[in-house]
Amino acid sequence: MHSEAMTELDLELLHGLQIAPRTSWAEAARILGSTPTTLAARWARLRREGLAWVTAHRGGAYRRPVLALVEVDCLPGARAEVVRTICADRRAVTVEESTRGRDLLVTTLTRDLDGLTKFVLDDLRSLPGVERQRTSVITTLHRHGGDWRLGALDRRQEAEFEAAARAMRPVRGVTPPDDADPLIEVLAADGRASAADCARATGRNPATVRRQLGRLLVSGTLTFRCEVSQFVSGRPISSTWLVAVSPADQERTVAALATLSELRMCASITGDATIAFTVWTSSLADITRLERLIGERLPWLSVRDSGINLRTPKRMGWLLDSAGRATGEVIPPV
Repeated sequence: MHSEAMTELDLELLHGLQIAPRTSWAEAARILGSTPTTLAARWARLRREGLAWVTAHRGGAYRRPVLALVEVDCLPGARAEVVRTICADRRAVTVEESTRGRDLLVTTLTRDLDGLTKFVLDDLRSLPGVERQRTSVITTLHRHGGDWRLGALDRRQEAEFEAAARAMRPVRGVTPPDDADPLIEVLAADGRASAADCARATGRNPATVRRQLGRLLVSGTLTFRCEVSQFVSGRPISSTWLVAVSPADQERTVAALATLSELRMCASITGDATIAFTVWTSSLADITRLERLIGERLPWLSVRDSGINLRTPKRMGWLLDSAGRATGEVIPPV
């Protein structure tokens, strides 16, 4: 069940922003049959209550960072302090407290392989309270959290939001301004920030910021995504699976997993397991159903590990409370 505080229009708005995070309120209102003022007010409430937020991070078409999944085991009694320390690290973009085989599952994002090496071999290894860690480099990210959809729109509405998103695609050959970092910090905390918002936050000249922001947005430097709290998603159970398939079966396995509406993330990884994927389900019973479905449809797949993600204190740089709501504190990725 969705939260009683959520209306169908709220869910439709969030689904639309998942597709086109920076579309104008006027365009969203036209598609949803509402008014810009109504949608802006609804968004302000959802964001204020930590139920939804739009964020931005480096990546996009301009930069290809290194991603990895790091399983962390903590010494007895040390988990809380380890979580606090790792969450404060910009390289740890998502932190999940898990069952089975690991205390934490940390998704890292670094500029290059040297950055990942320093994090896992130097900094993490020397962190008090960490007993051991295992790292799997993501070689191909097939699906990420920004691809997941609420399923609240009809086909026409989806198509119109997709057209709005296409209209805002990067322009080939455009590079970001040299001093874009302050703007990126603002957009990490509010992915829908306007030029006026950015000018106020950075203390820069509004006209200058308007030019810089326009160039930054069309450069493809940033990836924008609308996140929703699992509290309102209708699918409060998150579980991550590590599975192994032969290289010959990799492509058809990914294609089959992509048909699951519950699929949140899917990646090819290094190590004994060759694919990692996360699903959001409405109940624990749904996990049993998925296990049976995957066993029937993908008999060549070997499950190496699966566990429930009990709590997510950090998701793509945003710190969350115990109920999965955004706290408003953001630690943007490197």
